[in-house]
Amino acid sequence: MPPPMTEFEAFAVDLARAAGAASLPLFRTGMEFDDKNEGGACDPVTRADRDAEAAMRKLIAERFPEHGVVGEEYGEDRPDAEHVWVLDPVDGTRAFVAGLPLWTCLIGLRVAGRPTVGVVAQPYLDEIFLGGPSGARLLRGGRETPLTVRACPDLNAAVIATTDPDIFTGAELGAWRQVRAAARLARLGCDAYAYAMLTAGHIDLVAETGLKVWDWTALVPLVEAAGGRVTDWLGAPPHDDGRILAVGDAALTDQALVALKRAVV
Repeated sequence: MPPPMTEFEAFAVDLARAAGAASLPLFRTGMEFDDKNEGGACDPVTRADRDAEAAMRKLIAERFPEHGVVGEEYGEDRPDAEHVWVLDPVDGTRAFVAGLPLWTCLIGLRVAGRPTVGVVAQPYLDEIFLGGPSGARLLRGGRETPLTVRACPDLNAAVIATTDPDIFTGAELGAWRQVRAAARLARLGCDAYAYAMLTAGHIDLVAETGLKVWDWTALVPLVEAAGGRVTDWLGAPPHDDGRILAVGDAALTDQALVALKRAVV
């Protein structure tokens, strides 16, 4: 059994369950959605996004009124606080509206600016991937299972993922294609669920760009607690440029960066 959760880890699980209670009843109901990017590529938002974030914000205000919140749907509230919850209530809304069970709820806690607790939750599959000071674990069906990345020191043997090659532009796309050509197998369309599979030892590398702070904050402590590594495309900690590289085996970092760095410098 994993060690006991810390107070904030346990609360992150409570937030995930509250978000799931708000979003899951709306899944596969044929619900209409709005387009946040009218005139461009469709960027859907649904009642599930809004209701799930509202439910989490309500719990945070009740339990930790001094904490800050940054959320995709309702913006920032005291983002400079010592403790800040970073929320993406439905990551993968395109999957949600298509009826695909690959959307997740992302919950991250920053302490003094550093991502410290992270959750990737998939309510339809009853899965909560949790990472933090006590380690990494999967909560499913009333059981807790430790999460550990797998050894894969060679990119040629790696299973890799990204949400969609269309997220890459110009040199980024060339860099992704080079990494993909070197890898054994690539999977697309998993959104943040790909990072959960990395922590469970099924995927070895995820590379993406254009991510917002609510897209990646939860991923850092989860992947690191499972033994993996998360950087930008230069090998530095993730930041506002939104370029993310997550690996299970640290030996893959330099191999992937050979291509990825060229897209940045």
